[in-house]
Amino acid sequence: MTKQDERIAKMTFASIYPHYVTKIEKKGRTKKELHEVIEWLTGYNEDKLHERIETNETFESFFSGATMNKNAHQITGKICGYKVEEIQNSLTQQVRYLDKLVDELAKGWSLEKICRHE
Repeated sequence: MTKQDERIAKMTFASIYPHYVTKIEKKGRTKKELHEVIEWLTGYNEDKLHERIETNETFESFFSGATMNKNAHQITGKICGYKVEEIQNSLTQQVRYLDKLVDELAKGWSLEKICRHE
């Protein structure tokens, strides 16, 4: 595990979540849409998501309890200079999947496209 992977694992979801909200709301999207995208990726409904925020879970704990969507591997493209599909550390890749979905929401993509509906 690299230093960056360790840093990401120890970051709390609660510390990053407000940045996701700010990013998408600045672009005219809603918290409800953000929660729908997070639920699609992780399986956490709104109540479970709030529990994770209130308990200040690390990303490591957040994703270890998640039920990742079977289509998450379809999330591709660059985030923070890395192609998400090429990230070797599974936790870092899961965090970057979430970052990528938030970016797509902020860019105005439809929820259907973001959630890779077949």
